Amino acid sequence: MKKSVEIVGLPIILISEGKEAGKVKSLVLNPDKGTVDFLTVEHEDWQVSVKAIPFKKVIGIGEYAVTIEADNAIIDLNEIPIANQLVNKRISIIDTRIMTRKGQLVGEAKEYFIDEENGNILGILVGMKEKQTVIKSDDVMTYGKDILVVNENVTFLSKEQELVQSAEAEEVKESAAPASEVNTAEEISRMPLDEIRMKQLQLLEGKRVLKDIRGKDGLLVAEKDTFLTEEQISKAQEQGPGTIVELSMNIEM
Repeated sequence: MKKSVEIVGLPIILISEGKEAGKVKSLVLNPDKGTVDFLTVEHEDWQVSVKAIPFKKVIGIGEYAVTIEADNAIIDLNEIPIANQLVNKRISIIDTRIMTRKGQLVGEAKEYFIDEENGNILGILVGMKEKQTVIKSDDVMTYGKDILVVNENVTFLSKEQELVQSAEAEEVKESAAPASEVNTAEEISRMPLDEIRMKQLQLLEGKRVLKDIRGKDGLLVAEKDTFLTEEQISKAQEQGPGTIVELSMNIEM
């Protein structure tokens, strides 16, 4: 999970050439999906046109840089009408007032949190009169330019770590075996984390991998055309929900 402020300003590195291609200027939000769809690029040679990177082309977002495969991942926004439309909507979240659907003022958005694996907005840091709190993106009904509208029964989390734990629990549950093979979705949602991991092991062990799977650190977790071992599955689980989900989606059933 990353704060938006942790991404803006990062150097953009081309993996294929080992060079910098600019810096992240801003995040382009899709208010209908609640996602970051593009990263705009700041480069001294690009003063007229606006360049951006589709989030799906981002290889990784680390502490020191954003990595992409090559410069062909950088596009001109004028060539992508939908991207241009999103930029022109100017949805920024930060400093936007937060209000319930019945008109009660909750506070002001001070920051937002992003899943660096897929660009999903996970939650919002809210400044209230005497404190700060965190709300989950599930409670946001509308991302507007001036107002964020949330549910009446919005849940307030006391700290960012609760948001992380909530997001990880949801992703782990989603990566568990299909209901027809092990349990129903409702049963899975009630499982302890250790039991979910065991179910993943039962589902995945011995299955053939259809492509190379790498963890957040870029290291190989499972090689294409190998048959999964308990050690490889445990390694994927340690890398986080994103890795185990990718592994689950790229096996021969």
